[in-house]
Amino acid sequence: MSETRIIGKPMPMTDGRAKVTGRGKYADDLAVPGMLWGRILHSPHAHARIVLVDSSRAEALEGVKAVAIGRDAPVPYGILPVGHDERVFALDKVRYIGDNVAAVAATSPEIADEALRLVRVEYGPLPAWFDPLEAMEAETDWIHDTKPHNIEKEYHHEFGDVEAGFAAAAFVLEDRYRCGEVTHAAMEPHSTLAVWEPDERLTVYSSTQVPFYLHRTLSAVCEMPMSRIRVVKPLVGGGFGGKSEIIPLEVAASVLAKKTHRPVKITYTREEVFYAHRGRPITIVDLKTGITSDGRITAVQARIVQDGGAYCGYGPVTVLYSGQLLGAIYAIPNVRFDGYRVLTNKPACGAMRGHGTVNARFAFESILDQLAARAGLDPIELRRRNLLRAPCVTPNGLRVTSYGLPECIDRVAERSGWSEKRGKLPPGRGIGFACSHYVSGAANPILRSNMPHTTVHIKIDRDGAVVVYSGASEIGQGSDTMHVQIVAEVLGVRPERVELVAADTGLTPVDLGSYSSRVTFMAGNACLAAARNMRDRIVRAVAGEFGCDPQDLETRDEEVFSAKNPSARMGFDEAVALAIAETGALVASGAYAPPEEARGGKFKGAGVGPSPAYSYSAQTAEVAIDRETGQVKVERIVAAHDCGRALNPLAVDGQVQGSIYMGMGQAVQEEMLWREGRLMNPSLLEYRVPTTLETPEIESLIVESVDPEGPFGAKEAGEGSLAAAIPAIANAIYDAVGVRITDVPFTPERVLAAIRAKEQAEKGSSR
Repeated sequence: MSETRIIGKPMPMTDGRAKVTGRGKYADDLAVPGMLWGRILHSPHAHARIVLVDSSRAEALEGVKAVAIGRDAPVPYGILPVGHDERVFALDKVRYIGDNVAAVAATSPEIADEALRLVRVEYGPLPAWFDPLEAMEAETDWIHDTKPHNIEKEYHHEFGDVEAGFAAAAFVLEDRYRCGEVTHAAMEPHSTLAVWEPDERLTVYSSTQVPFYLHRTLSAVCEMPMSRIRVVKPLVGGGFGGKSEIIPLEVAASVLAKKTHRPVKITYTREEVFYAHRGRPITIVDLKTGITSDGRITAVQARIVQDGGAYCGYGPVTVLYSGQLLGAIYAIPNVRFDGYRVLTNKPACGAMRGHGTVNARFAFESILDQLAARAGLDPIELRRRNLLRAPCVTPNGLRVTSYGLPECIDRVAERSGWSEKRGKLPPGRGIGFACSHYVSGAANPILRSNMPHTTVHIKIDRDGAVVVYSGASEIGQGSDTMHVQIVAEVLGVRPERVELVAADTGLTPVDLGSYSSRVTFMAGNACLAAARNMRDRIVRAVAGEFGCDPQDLETRDEEVFSAKNPSARMGFDEAVALAIAETGALVASGAYAPPEEARGGKFKGAGVGPSPAYSYSAQTAEVAIDRETGQVKVERIVAAHDCGRALNPLAVDGQVQGSIYMGMGQAVQEEMLWREGRLMNPSLLEYRVPTTLETPEIESLIVESVDPEGPFGAKEAGEGSLAAAIPAIANAIYDAVGVRITDVPFTPERVLAAIRAKEQAEKGSSR
């Protein structure tokens, strides 16, 4: 690979200065003249018929400009075409505590709050379902009448001969793993400002990860052409998947703006954020795995039940990811997967960092350690014996083009001192190991079409400024900076010359959004194509001036010059002026869609899981356990992540550390606690995310496998490391105190109970 000057070098985020100085604007910072304040009325019942909604007293309150209820926006919507089962305001019945019943727009927040109290709603309570296993057995009172037994979706896949695989195994283990529900806990609450323009257009500023999908949904629900709606994404203060669906306040603010012909802003309280949710579901994994005496995996059978909450959301995708991505990391010849996405009377679950894969990976990496012990193998050696031979295609049709997992394993084992520590640390201390992987974007779009997944335009006018137009959504992962780096590298200019206009449906071409770690790979490839097309136009003009072959010219250090004739040299501004003189302002475009061979098989559900590339991660975790209290302290994590090529090592390091931090939080302390459909810890005081006091020493190692199809060889870096953190900690707990914890999080109560049970069993066996 030729030497690069900007790609591969650490670069601060282009939006960093605005954020740290406070000049950057988030959705709730925005205000316009005549703005009204919106508030949403939520259901106090988990499951009930709506008998009556009377808003007359609220509408009569001075300062109230509108009240919206179900009949004002009856069109259903959802992020997936197969799951349009939500309405911004419930029409027939409410399905969880917090479901949306009405909204008001008033001249002050206080008046809006008072108006909510004046809306009279009569309910007819119905039996409610809170446990997914019980909900699956329901014969009546289903949450959606069209979903018998409350099953949103189920999938049954088998690849190879699973029974023969187990028959060939020397060791077979099966166990049940249960993971609690967790949420994103982003610093910024959801917020939307919907502005009804004088020309009867609607401009919506929202903290969203998916401006394009929000644009489509608003068009449907508000019954307006997309051409009369504009969606703008301001700075986003954390998404992690929580803003990758259409959140009710986005639609509610828009409905109220249309009804009042005034701007309306709605910002959720922290409690409302928790009930809007869309986080990682309660997951029950029944896993059976077999290996030969020398440690080769022969068969895997997984039954996975997810508690999806009251609406579809990303449900089918989430449960499919949990099964489809059992592959693409190890060589598994025989796999059976039975997946159930179950509806319950709780807020809808959705996409959260590591979407769909995290809980299944916890189970899988835990049972691998158990099998290694049965076979008398080192856990790392067991994994080495089951590595893929890339490039390859897995039995379920996942195409692996680059595979840095072997190097990840080797570097982590060496850096962590694995051989010197495993089973040799002082009592109460242990080290554990695990691997994980993730997609670099979904090879198939949510909306099946032949349109590119992303398009980027570049414009250069007489001022010499390079303006990049991209619909991609910066949510803190560094995608804006990535665009600037790629364009500056290809055109040979300083990054400061490049201006980015992003995530504005009125100005930028379509990008499908920030989810499934797609932006670097997909928008990066589109940006690279656009930059190369622009470079070609400039170089052709200069070549005509120099009388040389365009292939002889290079762009570097703000100049265009001939590699063969040092005197043939021209500054970038002069080169641009030359090209513009021929054609006017320079405009170039690039687009990206995954190749057909990356899009998977033809079976039901095959569209979820295929990706143009997969990232890989290996981790060790060191823990200290207080045997008297069961308290788990994570002391050190070493992680190696295969990101293809690190376009910006500073950003990659931050993303890997952030993934580990979130995985550790889920492992040891985070969990949404429910009682009869009511969330018992809907605040950041009670829902405990790790602070700096709990965060261990984290060392990230970048592995570069250089993917043949990624932009400059890059692939994802933001999610793949999360899923290894939880099983690495679980395996470290076993190394420390000899107990296997199969329920997440690993609370002191669970760890202590396991230690006491082990002690009792040892006493019993010694009698």
